Amino acid sequence: MEHLPALKRKLLQQGVDVIDIGPGDADFPPPEVAVEALARAARDPAMSRYAFQIGLPKFRESAAAYMLRRFGVTLDPMKELLPLLGSKEGLAHLAMAILNPGDVALVPEPGYAVYHGGTVLADAEPYLYPLTPRTSFLVELEELPPDIVKRMRLVFLNYPNNPTAAVAPREYLERTVAFCRRHDIVLAYDNPYCELTYDGYVAPSIFEIPDATDVAIEFHSFSKSFCMTGWRLAWAAGRADLIAAMSRVKNYADTGPFLAVQAAGAAVLERAEELAGGYAARFRERRDAMVPALTAQGFECDTPRATMYLWLPLPDGMPSAAFQQRALEEVGVVTLPGSAFGKGAEGFVRLALTVAVPRLLEAAERLGRVLATV
Repeated sequence: MEHLPALKRKLLQQGVDVIDIGPGDADFPPPEVAVEALARAARDPAMSRYAFQIGLPKFRESAAAYMLRRFGVTLDPMKELLPLLGSKEGLAHLAMAILNPGDVALVPEPGYAVYHGGTVLADAEPYLYPLTPRTSFLVELEELPPDIVKRMRLVFLNYPNNPTAAVAPREYLERTVAFCRRHDIVLAYDNPYCELTYDGYVAPSIFEIPDATDVAIEFHSFSKSFCMTGWRLAWAAGRADLIAAMSRVKNYADTGPFLAVQAAGAAVLERAEELAGGYAARFRERRDAMVPALTAQGFECDTPRATMYLWLPLPDGMPSAAFQQRALEEVGVVTLPGSAFGKGAEGFVRLALTVAVPRLLEAAERLGRVLATV
């Protein structure tokens, strides 16, 4: 994957018309309310001081109000919430806060690379669980070997899921929480796509599940639902002792998100459902155009109920990295191979709905040309 940006740049310099649907980085502008709030806050000299881990109280309060309004979850904004420089660092710092050498963390494969990386940085052992159609891309904890469960201290879960776009039924979440409580395992529930849902599906918070507050810590981000990837703002919510442990680790690594960005985040959260709903409608329009276009080109393409991704199986024997290479070099389309998410994701390719509909349709036609010669 390291060579991809250089190859893309080379093709652009050669005049190739490149369509980039690899990264999950949408082309929509951030909410205007965020830009306006950031501009106001940036003019206040107090906002340029260290944020430290306490951050901006207004941001904490707005995040807590959103959690109550959206999920019916009551949280102490000063003890059960923590501002983050994006959820990525929070997930890594949670692993460092609770894992010791010899501990095991369950890492879904495919999955966000920080689950594996954070575990390794904590000098703990990742246990890779393959997400496949057999389990509807769900992690089934009851299948784990007893010796692994005995050493397991942390489970990473992400639904709606990146990259598979799978969603988790409530009954599954209830079983998972019960398992973690029974075995004293912390459940890291990564929930950045909860507002990007379609066709009547509403993604829950893990805290809507009874007794989840005993074991879970949930991560929310502005990157996907509000198209603020570069702003690096998120929060973690959960048990006060887990939040405090993360905060202690972060004290050695950072001094919190820029206060003016937190002010912008607070303004967004006051209108979160409205703003995210607007983005979700635009992603749904792209999904509804791209799925039939890909199907017409010969791809197997399910219609996802959440996220901004399509997870496509490739023909048997076609390595995903080879497909990605051909797609870029032969037809100028950037995709993300399953192998980028780990060996367990081989045989799939991820497409992101991050360009306008006409460009998506052009990408589908080009990718069909590659598929026809596999």
